[in-house]
This record gives sequence, C-alpha cells and structure tokens, in this order.
Amino acid sequence: MAEEQDKSAADGARARVGTVSNSGEPLRFENVEDMCGFSAQSGKDGETIQVWTKLAVTSDQPLFHRLVENVAGVINHMAQQAGKSVRIDSADTVLLVINPGNKAELWVDTAAVNMRCMIKRDVKAGSLIFESDIADITGMMFPCVEFGEQDKVLCIFREAWRFGFAFDMNPGGKLDVDGFIAALGTLHRELRYRHLYQALADEALFASLLGAGWFPFVEIIAVEFKDLLHQREAGFDIADVEPALVAKFDAPRLQHMLSRWLAKRHFAAKSELLKEAIDAFVAGKPATVLKILLTEIEGILNDAYRASHGGQGARLKELLAFAEASATQRAGRPDTLLFPTAFGKYLARHTFANFDPVAQTGTAGSRHAVGHGAAAQETYTMPRALQAILTLDQLAFYT
Repeated sequence: MAEEQDKSAADGARARVGTVSNSGEPLRFENVEDMCGFSAQSGKDGETIQVWTKLAVTSDQPLFHRLVENVAGVINHMAQQAGKSVRIDSADTVLLVINPGNKAELWVDTAAVNMRCMIKRDVKAGSLIFESDIADITGMMFPCVEFGEQDKVLCIFREAWRFGFAFDMNPGGKLDVDGFIAALGTLHRELRYRHLYQALADEALFASLLGAGWFPFVEIIAVEFKDLLHQREAGFDIADVEPALVAKFDAPRLQHMLSRWLAKRHFAAKSELLKEAIDAFVAGKPATVLKILLTEIEGILNDAYRASHGGQGARLKELLAFAEASATQRAGRPDTLLFPTAFGKYLARHTFANFDPVAQTGTAGSRHAVGHGAAAQETYTMPRALQAILTLDQLAFYT
C-alpha cells in the first residue's frame, strides 16, 4: 500500500545528497534593508496599522498583484544597487531568502523544487510519476536551499496561467519551514485543481453531479472526472460519457484498487466479499456489485471506527463524521484533494440517502434503498456499480 510521501524539511535535505541539485547559483546581495511585512491597511504618520507577516495568496485575488508589484520593485532596487540585472516577471519560480546581517539570496528558476504528494500506488525511488498517480498535494519544497531559523522567505511561482505567492517574515524569530512548505503546497493545489474547487463551490453544479452519483473521487480526479465535469457544465446528459468511463476500469485497474483496499485491516476482514464484488464488475453484473458493496461500506466504516475508539462502534451519523475527520487528519487540512467535507455530503445525500417507499424514490445508488429491496431494477447499472467501487476506494484513503 502506497502511503503518503510526507517528508520533513530535514528529511528533504538528507535526501538531496547525490540525487538532486540546483540548476544554478542564487544572486547574492549585501546591505539589504530589513523587511518585516506588508501593510494590511492604510495609515498616516504616527498611526497604528496592522501588518501581514505571513500570508499566502493566488493571482485570482486582487491583493496578489499589489503585493507582488511591491516585491518586484524591492528586488529591482536590490539588483540595481548591486549592479546586477534581474527580471522576475517572466520567471516560473522566484525564491527570496533574507538572512540575518542584511544579506539575501535570490533564486530565479535555479532552485530545485520538490512536490510532497500522497500517491495511489507503490513506487521505487527514481520511478516516473504520472498525474494519475497523485491523490493529493500537501507541500512544495526546495530541497537544496538551506533555511536558517532567523531567515525570512518569499516565494512567487507560476502554475499554468496563474501564480501563487507566499511569505513568512518570521515574526517569532524561528522560521516555520514546514508551515511555509505546506502553504506553498496549498497554493499549488488550489491553482492546479482550480476547476475542482470551483465545481464544489458551485452549489447547483455540485448538486447536479451528486444527483447523478458522481464525485471527484481520488481514483478519477486527475483524468476521468474532467470529462464528467465538462459534460455537466455544457448542459449535456452525463449518461452519454458514463459508458466510456466504465470501460476504463478493466480487470488490472480494479485488481490494483483491490490490493489498495486489502492493505487496510478493516478492509482485509471482508476480503472475500470485496473480491467477489470486483469479479462481478468485471463480469458485467452490477446488481451483485451493488448488493455487496453498499451493504458492506457501513460495516467497514464501523470497523475503522472501532479500531480508533477502543472497540466501540457507532451509529451512521457518527460514522460519517468520523470519515470526514479521518480524511482531514490524514491530509492535515480540510481543503485538500481528498475533499472530506464535500465527500461527507456525498455519503449523506447519495450513498446513504433516504427514500420514500410510497413514492418509490429509491435507486440502486442508495444503501438504504438497496438494503430494503426498494431500488428499481433498472437502476442497477454499471455506472452505479462503479460509483460504489469508487466510494469504497475513497474511504481507503480516509481511514
């Protein structure tokens, strides 16, 4: 089972020996005026104002442009004073490290960059990583740049046609390198996957996707979910692209997912049932998949809950809250690509949705409708079966 590749700054420094290096040297400056932050509000001489000493913003925010223009002006002044030439407006990554003693290092596309990611498969060092292998991005670091406790740092970077900017003016006198790494990772994630954050923030669009049983599941987030999202945004029937999506889940891919599940103790306890469900999907038997998985999801969640609560079980409401909290704890934040809060809504409104037995509103996407035999026969389809598989797979990343 591939677990999160989450290394501290110290680990990154040790890993660089003999394996990675910067592509060039930084520009070094002396007699740099000490920076303490950016004004958060206007003020006249003698007035008290608030000052940002730590911040992370993207170019989607108007504040970004004001701050970065100031940074560019300061850097240009430093370069002119030192008789050097520098252009940061066309750079991909700019890192400014201000050292004690009024010294500074400026890295313009010369510092090696590592991304800290959660991955979906086992990998060996030196293996090629594809975007489809990435489950989440939790940090962006500079493994070959030394940061001292007294340093101050600023970084501007490009992601496609947008930019991120983060700084830490070290107000406490001890630089929080891990916090800076996490802030840059958050910016990179928000910029690269902006379309996903926008989709989940759009209540009507999210409700429409949820109504069709779809979610940016970890397994499809990098590639296949884009087709579903574009289809829905265009106002087309999402069912038109579902067969192509189902076809991408062949036996090898499903076996890989099964291996990921069985690496978890609370999944392994139900290994035979899970294997039967996967075999049924390969054989094109969605009813069997749904009957097995939708009735086992709650049990797997309960097993995970018991393992974390001294053997004590819980009701469904507590289990859903536990799944959301586990994902937040695992990723370190509630706004990562695991989307724990949004997935909690998906579970409540889709997987564990209630139904009206009189109006016969139950579908095969609902555990309650399936468990009570209240789902219409025609709703037992391969896309609904795949959604159940992807739901269970999501929980494997959460618990």
